[in-house]
Amino acid sequence: MSKQEYFVKERPRMRPTHPGEVVREDVLPALGLSVSEAARLLRVSRQTLHRLLAGTIGVSPDMAVRLGKLAGNGPGLWLRMQAEHDLWEAERRMAAEVKRIPTPRAVNG
Repeated sequence: MSKQEYFVKERPRMRPTHPGEVVREDVLPALGLSVSEAARLLRVSRQTLHRLLAGTIGVSPDMAVRLGKLAGNGPGLWLRMQAEHDLWEAERRMAAEVKRIPTPRAVNG
């Protein structure tokens, strides 16, 4: 069975939630952790965690592994959330430029 890719014609209008916001608003309160405690458990600096929670840095693969272990839900969710957020931002930032890029049709025969 082959895997088929389907393209979404229109991206969501609302910006996807930054994963740092989910950590700040949902994960830390649910686990009863302060930022300092969470940073210690994640083995990152408080500054790094604060930057993630503020949305000024994204979730790297390393951070996804750390968050996935802490939250018990694995790294994939965190990376997918970050990718959706980044794609949404890039598509808006590059909209005018991308409109000028043609999409060639496949040549049959």
